[in-house]
Amino acid sequence: MTDLLNDLFFIFQRLNWLSLVDILLVTMIFFGLLYLLRDTQAMVLLRGVLFLVVLLALLTSLVELPAFSWLIRTTLPALLLAIPVIFAPEIRRALERIGRAGTFLPAEARSAYLEARQTIQAVVNAVARLSARQHGALIVLQRLDSLTEYVETGVPMQARVTPELLLQIFYPNTPLHDGAVIIARGRVAAAACVLPLSASGILTRSPERQMGLRHRAALGISEVSDAIAVVVSEETGSISIAHAGRMIRRLDPERLENILLAFYSPEGRSENGKWLRRLFPYLLPRKDE
Repeated sequence: MTDLLNDLFFIFQRLNWLSLVDILLVTMIFFGLLYLLRDTQAMVLLRGVLFLVVLLALLTSLVELPAFSWLIRTTLPALLLAIPVIFAPEIRRALERIGRAGTFLPAEARSAYLEARQTIQAVVNAVARLSARQHGALIVLQRLDSLTEYVETGVPMQARVTPELLLQIFYPNTPLHDGAVIIARGRVAAAACVLPLSASGILTRSPERQMGLRHRAALGISEVSDAIAVVVSEETGSISIAHAGRMIRRLDPERLENILLAFYSPEGRSENGKWLRRLFPYLLPRKDE
């Protein structure tokens, strides 16, 4: 114990402000990586890799195994080269988020915000009426990431966004009511689109089992892009919104409108605003504030 205390005292004596900055930077990098990988299949894989590394380190340090230690030292560089391949989707999304920082100038952001308000009002109006009638719906609003590959899976429309159009699309047993509507640049780009299903397991851990394929598809598209997905449950009529692999449920139309407007506000379109919203979700503005 005395030796341990002496070692710790020796380490603290050598610390200076540059060392603290160095430690802080490393901590921020690891925090950012873990934050980007949260609730994804990559996080499960990362836990397995860390467990294996710790186990191998204990085996090679506690027991004298020359051949096994040589094998680990030989294969470790190959494992390090395999990490970018294994985590390629997560690394790509992280680089896209960094590259999008400062994409919009203030004037451009304000113009886009004013243009998006009409679309948001039409969507909220339609969602409120769909919820009252318990008609299931899935509406995806494109932001910076292109959704062209998913638009191509549906029926092209390129129509103006109106509540009546959305109500007609999601009317039960109509040809387009299955699948998602994708709204891009203020237009209904396509209907009956096929979206990727979430594999994060968030819905399976939910205490309720009322969320089906629409909710899984909403989470799935939010995990592979920065799009916003609005879901109306066919069983209960409840309104949910998904973004960045997270879902907020049981929204009323007013709260839904506030959240959508916050995402498309000049502050919300910036990367910093998005990160602040993720870290502090209760900072979303309300009309009564």
